[in-house]
Amino acid sequence: MKKPAEGKVAKVSFRAEIERLEQIVRALEANDVDLDRALKLFEDGVRSLNRARELLQQSELTVKRVLEEADGSVSTDHLDF
Repeated sequence: MKKPAEGKVAKVSFRAEIERLEQIVRALEANDVDLDRALKLFEDGVRSLNRARELLQQSELTVKRVLEEADGSVSTDHLDF
């Protein structure tokens, strides 16, 4: 997997992070995974989990902002799709 250039953030979806976590779990469940590979997968899993949590928190904030529009209108100016 390519790493983004320093200072740039790769746009990753929540679904992609969950799929990556599922791949990691399957790989860790394999009987033939060695310790070094298992540790690397674990580290990758923690990073993916943290990114997924951040994306979920951002989505929750977006929902709250939309629901809290003072005049009842829905603004999508702050959405980054």
